[in-house]
Amino acid sequence: MGDGMQGSAPSKADVLPYILSKDSDMSKDEPEIAANISQQLQHMGLSSWSQSVIRRLRNSIHKLKPKRVIEVGAGIGHRSAWLYDLFTVTSKPERYDLVEQGAKFAVILHRLMTRYEANDWTNIVVGEVSSLVAETTAWKAASSTGLEVGDSPLSLDSDVIIVDSKIESLAESIENLLPLLSEGGVLFTCEPPVPSGDVDENDEEMMKHVNGFNSWIELITNCQDSHHIAFTPLFEGTLVAFLAKN
Repeated sequence: MGDGMQGSAPSKADVLPYILSKDSDMSKDEPEIAANISQQLQHMGLSSWSQSVIRRLRNSIHKLKPKRVIEVGAGIGHRSAWLYDLFTVTSKPERYDLVEQGAKFAVILHRLMTRYEANDWTNIVVGEVSSLVAETTAWKAASSTGLEVGDSPLSLDSDVIIVDSKIESLAESIENLLPLLSEGGVLFTCEPPVPSGDVDENDEEMMKHVNGFNSWIELITNCQDSHHIAFTPLFEGTLVAFLAKN
């Protein structure tokens, strides 16, 4: 999959293994605010990525030092709190978009943003990924003619995009968001679980899972030519990263 080494300079194929490698200098402890939100998640019956996956994501983002970040599926801000904690000790991005499908968590995210004094560089965006990407593409077209008003709905040329979506929409969301990456930008997600056991075709929920997983496999297959893709198995999850080849 890699292009090997050319002289002493690493090829683009070697970038992801470095970004995803372990970083012993970073703290392994969950930040206090993130730990409090983790308790809230349990009370609300919600889930988040495992600590080991989020910790490795945080370490990877530390290496990338992104200027623009999009986080899709921010929820009540558990993973966001890890990143905000990172940005307090390293360079903070110019723009951080927290994207949620519904408005019910926007108030909680706003409180988190204010707690970290990140109002100037955080946007809380409510909407469906496909619609938001379409609006962003239209904004970009308008901006080329000087007609744009205000900021783009989602950040263009993002150095990091994080996608946490339901399995039935995961592949579609990633496919929509990949064009918003900057040159050298990385998209991160968590590998969906493999459907197990016999599935009754009349079981709508399980069929969503099966169809979503099939779409994921199709996405990975279709992206092989255009992107370097790396899988990092961790405790209770596999972190996946996409980096455009050209």
